[in-house]
Amino acid sequence: MKKSRSIIALLLVLVMALSPVVLGGSVKAETADSGKVLNIWGWNEEFKGLFETYFQGAGLVPEDVEVRFTIVPSTDNAYQNALDQALLDQENAADDDKIDLFLLEADYALKYVDSDFTLDIMNDVGLTEEDLAGQYKYTQEIVTDGNGAIKGTSWQATPGLFAYRRSIALDVLGTDDPEAVQEALSDWDKFAAVAEQMAAKDYKMLSGFDDAYRPFSNNMTNPWVDENNVINLDENMVKWIELTKDFTDKGYHNKSRLWDDQWSADQGPGSNVFGFFYSTWGINFTLLGNALEDPEAEQAVGNGIYGDYAVVEGPQNFYWGGSWLAAAAGSDNLGLVRDIMYTMTCDKDTMQQITKDTQDFTNHEEAMAELAADDEFASAFLGGQNHIALFVESAKGIDMSNMSAYDQGMNENLQEAFVDYFNGNVDYDTALDNFYTAVIETYPDLTRPE
Repeated sequence: MKKSRSIIALLLVLVMALSPVVLGGSVKAETADSGKVLNIWGWNEEFKGLFETYFQGAGLVPEDVEVRFTIVPSTDNAYQNALDQALLDQENAADDDKIDLFLLEADYALKYVDSDFTLDIMNDVGLTEEDLAGQYKYTQEIVTDGNGAIKGTSWQATPGLFAYRRSIALDVLGTDDPEAVQEALSDWDKFAAVAEQMAAKDYKMLSGFDDAYRPFSNNMTNPWVDENNVINLDENMVKWIELTKDFTDKGYHNKSRLWDDQWSADQGPGSNVFGFFYSTWGINFTLLGNALEDPEAEQAVGNGIYGDYAVVEGPQNFYWGGSWLAAAAGSDNLGLVRDIMYTMTCDKDTMQQITKDTQDFTNHEEAMAELAADDEFASAFLGGQNHIALFVESAKGIDMSNMSAYDQGMNENLQEAFVDYFNGNVDYDTALDNFYTAVIETYPDLTRPE
């Protein structure tokens, strides 16, 4: 996802009359649905699988409605490009082709939230304050527009933790106990000291350049762009650059990049990497998948890695990613859209069942608090640890006050521009200049600081 394509056309303004009727303690929108095809757009199969299990599989799709998923991978911004064009074409699209729901990621959510492509999920779709009351508030803040309208809703909350190898901790720190490991990693100075200890025994603290990025970027003291459209390189991002350069020069990681083959291999059998910063989805899907020789096998069949990971809060609270459902302006299935949003993102029982079935952390505070306090709930992959309890604590510290519509491009361009600096191919000033140049190419309305 190299560049964000700006939405440059005004979308039709569609006025939809919604009259709420109380049904079973909730509020259901009375809408004259006319669509016979429910069109849902996304970039991967994750929500499709959840929808088919917990909504369609529960018999909640009307028999006369066909569900049609359009999946466009996000590589090279393909998903956003295709979605942008489809939304621009929405007014003139055939009824069966009109988008009803589409998925968004946190880094570019505001691009769509601050546009007429998305509907207010309360005033236009029919969810109520009571429906949304159980959700983590930060998940609503991410998709709230400048007028205070909530334009999306998520089944996930994505606080972050540090996942580490128990066996390596035992060898280097003399203990694999999460409380003791957390004490050893509770700030960045301690984290760097442990990295030195790891290197002395031929272990790597991290896999690559980008591993520690999110704990720093999610704790910026100011937004990426100021009120005058001047780019701001926050002091926290400078700290990430300094730490990563130091770790590179000292050989504390394997110089991998997120999602490359080295990074994936470093999470599995034969790896000498101590740990990874990951949020909820990362631990329970990506890390788990990379740790197993056969991800399709029964989870109890491990390979020496399964059960060897554990999680701690690490040196800094953070979150990473997440997916949101947005209702598309022009949808002819708003009643069904409302039902999907309620069941998949608001209903406590559904949220808790998804967590029980998948070990993911879902967007309902009470449901997650109950599992955090449940002595029987545990992750076999994490050696019997109740990771939900740590996620509950981590979620309390998430701060969205510095989020902006520029986050995706800034994050990608900064990481890309400084690889040459980390590797010693250019100096700091050259890398910084390359960053500014790339950002302004992505966002021509911005200027570099003087």
